[in-house]
Amino acid sequence: MQQVFHEAALGREHDDDAVTQHAREAYHILRIGFTAAPILAGIDKFTHLLVNWDQYLPSFVNRMVGGHGHELMLVAGAIEIVAGLGVFFKPKIFAYVVSAWLVLIIVNLLMIPGYFDVALRDLGLALGALALARLSQTFD
Repeated sequence: MQQVFHEAALGREHDDDAVTQHAREAYHILRIGFTAAPILAGIDKFTHLLVNWDQYLPSFVNRMVGGHGHELMLVAGAIEIVAGLGVFFKPKIFAYVVSAWLVLIIVNLLMIPGYFDVALRDLGLALGALALARLSQTFD
């Protein structure tokens, strides 16, 4: 009888190790992704190689900043670069920052007709960043 309990305990321990290993791998995948994506998007705010980012700014916001919407997007790009670097160095804090930033982007996108699909995609990204933040509590 003791043999059965011992084998069951070993099996469970092995399963726990596998779960921990899979969670650690997920943490590293998310950390790489949420380091690279904000940095690349931030750099692209300056180069416009991927997209004209100014189109994602509602016209009333551009008016609020005195027609300096492009400059506002450059500031957003700098924030994204810092956030991406922050995720690399301190994911326990900056994964929450990236998640919150993505929620702000979603709110912005919901004010522009025709970008609801992008807002939905960013919701998935925000949830992924939140998952990274939670995993970093264990693995960072």
